[in-house]
Amino acid sequence: MPAAGQPLHKLGFLTIGLFDPADPAAGHESTLEVIALGERLGFDSAWLRHRHLQYGISSPLTVLAAAAQRTARIELGTAVTPLGWENPLRLAEDLGTVDLLSGGRLNPGISVGPPMQYEHVRAALYPDTADAEDFTYARVERLLSFVAGEPASDFDGTEGFEVFSRRVEPHSPGLRARMWYGGGSLRSAQWAGEHGMNLLTSSVVKAEDPDDPAPDFAAIQLAHVRAFRAAHPDGARARVSQGLVVIPTDSATPEQRERYLEYAAKRTPRTAAPQGPARLMFAPDLVGSSAEIAERLHAHAAFREIDEVAFALPFTFAHEDYVQILTDIATRLGPALGWTPAP
Repeated sequence: MPAAGQPLHKLGFLTIGLFDPADPAAGHESTLEVIALGERLGFDSAWLRHRHLQYGISSPLTVLAAAAQRTARIELGTAVTPLGWENPLRLAEDLGTVDLLSGGRLNPGISVGPPMQYEHVRAALYPDTADAEDFTYARVERLLSFVAGEPASDFDGTEGFEVFSRRVEPHSPGLRARMWYGGGSLRSAQWAGEHGMNLLTSSVVKAEDPDDPAPDFAAIQLAHVRAFRAAHPDGARARVSQGLVVIPTDSATPEQRERYLEYAAKRTPRTAAPQGPARLMFAPDLVGSSAEIAERLHAHAAFREIDEVAFALPFTFAHEDYVQILTDIATRLGPALGWTPAP
């Protein structure tokens, strides 16, 4: 586990890939260009977030398969795939395929729970099995077993001209070790550790103690990181990636700076107290010079105990904004955190 002040080892970024519903191809192309830019800037990883029935990328693995053909080094991840929308066996086939196409660069991040807006989509998603679907951790365990190459069928051999395998094909050795769980609760962090996964922790956590009058985001996230590592077979060496929203303004135009600050200001009120029945706590967006952001990160209790990040790009910005933000992260913020770009 890195000591406070230890240099950042891996630097990544996350995007949801927004698009115009009247012209969706342009938004997908922009996302591919951003990933290619990330590789040129030396980023270690690029991550896509699922957006079902919205104007963001709904099929990250398809986009990452295309990105794999435009890049050679950068790791490609999902942060996260909500497993309630997926059949674990079919997803395992797609994961193995994209991992092989990328040369072993895929980092699948997943989570469980009922699909968002489930009451409105259940009839379309699971018309015959909506009440029987299991959205618990057991769904993750099924996926992990298939990715690991455990049997998915009780038959293998030849039938006529067809050859069948017991395991999901294609099988990609090493992929199981690159499976991540996106967790925002203490239990999910512990579960991920117990099952030998890596942990994605984002800008959202659950303030689970109703008696805490002033829950602190960083302290809660730190507790999750420590609980995960305490439960993981690798202990202090278990991988954790933090995904806060950062917006460096070093090379931004005055108009961009004003727009970035307005964006963050609109989202700041939700960070003051737990939100909704689930008591969700949101981290504030970090906007400012790279030196200012680095100072705030070094003061963040959870950041001091991780050495990997996948900074989240803000939503609804233009392509040129992402170019500026990524360039500043790679050339100014990353080095301020002790990171060295990949060659």
